[in-house]
Amino acid sequence: MPAQLVTRLLDRIMREKGKPKRIRTDNGPEFISREFRDWCGAKGIKVQYIQPGRPMQNGYIERFNRTFRENILDAYLFEDITQVQILAEEWMQDYNYNRPHDALNGKTPAEYKALPAACRH
Repeated sequence: MPAQLVTRLLDRIMREKGKPKRIRTDNGPEFISREFRDWCGAKGIKVQYIQPGRPMQNGYIERFNRTFRENILDAYLFEDITQVQILAEEWMQDYNYNRPHDALNGKTPAEYKALPAACRH
């Protein structure tokens, strides 16, 4: 994914979710590019790179990648890119909103959000 697309997507996410203080990422070309680094600098976002060859330092995304690969990419034979996009979007909606998360004590994001702040960890 080119850095320009990454920054456009991050702009969209920030409009919906707010600006992060930092972004932790691997050393892929889209993240080490001048465009991405300049974008982060202009937004006041610190970039925190993992050490090369140490994917365990970015465990959340590595787990997501494995789960996505197993549940979508390895599970289907695709006819065209549109089919991939539709299945991926449906899966991401389920993954992000309907599935219980270990990090939320086994609750879905909606269940967790409904808890009083004092009951959240």
